[in-house]
Amino acid sequence: MEEREAIEKIARWIVESNRVVIFTGAGVSTESGIPDFRSPGGLWDRYNPNDFYFQRFLSSEEAQEKYWQMHSELYKTLKASKPNPAHYACVELYKMGRLSSVITQNIDNLHQEAGLPEERVIELHGNALRVSCLSCGRLYSREKVQRRIDAGEKIPRCAECGGLLKPTTISFGQTMPQEEMRRAEAEARNAALFIVVGSSLVVHPAASMPLYAKEAGARLVIVNLASTPYDDWADLLIRGKAGEVLSEVLKSAKEILTKN
Repeated sequence: MEEREAIEKIARWIVESNRVVIFTGAGVSTESGIPDFRSPGGLWDRYNPNDFYFQRFLSSEEAQEKYWQMHSELYKTLKASKPNPAHYACVELYKMGRLSSVITQNIDNLHQEAGLPEERVIELHGNALRVSCLSCGRLYSREKVQRRIDAGEKIPRCAECGGLLKPTTISFGQTMPQEEMRRAEAEARNAALFIVVGSSLVVHPAASMPLYAKEAGARLVIVNLASTPYDDWADLLIRGKAGEVLSEVLKSAKEILTKN
């Protein structure tokens, strides 16, 4: 199938569907200038992932200091990034009354910055721009914590109870957020159309969401530059960039609605 034909088919499916769920991965973030952790130039080129297991963070001051060093570097990248056409296309689909939710593996807050309501974004791997105390749960602004680090504090602690502070992202070995996982599975199983955008679908348990959707009878679309383990499950595949493809799909969907 030609790409133009595929885009128009996805647009028709969106118009026909009352519950569209979009699942976004690192391929959406990279188009905003945020390197994939695993890609050349990503953080794992400069840091050893084994140093950042959650239990090690809890037990080692050396690991805590190294974690905040790495996260300070990441924070500067995230602060400089802006939403791209893929993020804005999701917002437009929501405004059109077609998008039920975005389930994302990304931690950059760009879906919300683009204008998607907080309650429509399900963050399976957390949010790097929020910080919480691991002891009492108090929430902190990432910006305020960074000011403390820039002032020389190597391992920031909670002003309330003295507990360890950590961004709300999910580290290796850390339990997945139960409420977000529950909501994501429910959204997937109730979707009429499930669109994967920019994910290699190799990181579990997040990568199970397209399967839940397909098993429940949804159409499955995968938009990604490279192949994924679930390509054979898809009703339609497009090898392309997230922003370019979603922008064209949005344009076609609007044209269909105008004609109707």
